[in-house]
Amino acid sequence: MSKKAAVLIILIFYLLINLMLGIRASRKSAKENADIGFLAYYFAGSRSMGGLVLAMTLVATYTSASSFLGGPGLASSYGMSWSWVAGVQIGATFLTLGVLGKKFAMIARRTNSVTINDYLRARYDSPAVVIICGIAMVVFFITQMIAQFIGGATLMQTVTGLPYWAGLLLFGAVVIIYTSVGGFRAVVTTDTIQGIVMTIGTFLLLFFVIRSAGGMENIVRSLDAGNPGWDLMGKGEYGAELPAMRPGALISFWVLVGIAVLGLPQTAVRCMGFKDTESMHKAMIYGTVVIGILMIGMHLAGTLAYPLLPEEGLTSTDQVIPYVVMKYMPAWAAGFFLAAPLAAAMSTVDSLLILASATIIKDIYVHYIKKVPFDVKEAAKPEYKNAYENVPKFSFALTACIGIIGCLLALNPPDVIVWINLFAFGGLEATFFWPIIGGLYWKNGNSKACLASVITGLAVFIFFNRVKILPFGIHEIIVGLIVSGIVYFAVGALCNEEPDAEMIKKCF
Repeated sequence: MSKKAAVLIILIFYLLINLMLGIRASRKSAKENADIGFLAYYFAGSRSMGGLVLAMTLVATYTSASSFLGGPGLASSYGMSWSWVAGVQIGATFLTLGVLGKKFAMIARRTNSVTINDYLRARYDSPAVVIICGIAMVVFFITQMIAQFIGGATLMQTVTGLPYWAGLLLFGAVVIIYTSVGGFRAVVTTDTIQGIVMTIGTFLLLFFVIRSAGGMENIVRSLDAGNPGWDLMGKGEYGAELPAMRPGALISFWVLVGIAVLGLPQTAVRCMGFKDTESMHKAMIYGTVVIGILMIGMHLAGTLAYPLLPEEGLTSTDQVIPYVVMKYMPAWAAGFFLAAPLAAAMSTVDSLLILASATIIKDIYVHYIKKVPFDVKEAAKPEYKNAYENVPKFSFALTACIGIIGCLLALNPPDVIVWINLFAFGGLEATFFWPIIGGLYWKNGNSKACLASVITGLAVFIFFNRVKILPFGIHEIIVGLIVSGIVYFAVGALCNEEPDAEMIKKCF
């Protein structure tokens, strides 16, 4: 049996395991939580996550195909300099749970919220806020999903020889099926497995890269000769300056993948689903350790892999890691490691799919089209029973449709998936950062301030993304967050509205 065939069998086996576990978790969750209703267990998993599961689902959601393919691939060219950009991501889990965790969990329970838009509705009491934020969420989620589908399909194509479309079909079908059928419980179950696989895979890659290149002394000599400036000096291949090392760009990336992750709805929503405070505290430690291993390990492996690359080069930096794995690792190790970037892509896609579906079905269809009250006791009255009749079918179908749209848009991919991912990150942060942070910590934030912040933040972010006129390598997210923050607090102060007493009671 050829190495490619062996690796393909391992990857297919891994995909099937995730599919079976996702469906099993769904059936178990439906049986155990029949009394709390479909929406609560399908979209929030009945708030039962322990410390390890919470940590792993945050890690798996936050990391993506770019963490295993795009980022380490760029590190092979730019050297350790790229680690300055990636290193700030290590604190993402600690920061998210530390700033949002306890407060979000308490408010979610008081307001019966299971999605970010549930929280925004309870905090700002505005259909316009929910609908505009919901549309922005779905659009940027699909954009981010495209990057993950590209990553999964490229991986399958590079290591197995399958056509790109066949790899996309295989990868996409498995993720879409188990997410559509399984809901939130299937997502966190598979995320836990994928977090463990990603961690072990990182150690495997480092071991085989160092061994294949003849040890660290040989690697350092080869890097000094062939890639001067690889050791944190801001130089790339053949002495080219790394644009991301300019001060403005470096600070921008630290904000984009560091502080501003507080505005990512796919990670913020995890703060609504954990079991208790002890679970949150454990997850802060576990998550920080695991992300540290993944980010440091993968970018170090990418840097050290430079001497192993062919002299004629590769067509894209996204192919660096698959090339090294297939050429220098035995079949069993290659199959296990390649499950890691596959897991990273899968775990990101499934989280985005379930949240996009929740946005349309629960936040818009049930409450604004079917006119079901937000209050749980009111919504449980017999006259609203028919409104829920087709919700499970619609949820399954819509989740599948969103996934299929992402797959179709990934059929004609651009070169570097890391940039697509960062664009989606920025769009989500420009939309949600101040509505979430301002809403949690400033009582005078109101619907007018929220709407003005969202609209200006998005407009500024997209404008400067398309018109590249910012100096010193500054990323458009910096301007977007500054402008939207000024607008949020200025409008909130100028309105001088007395905060609603009921809202204060629930949200503060």
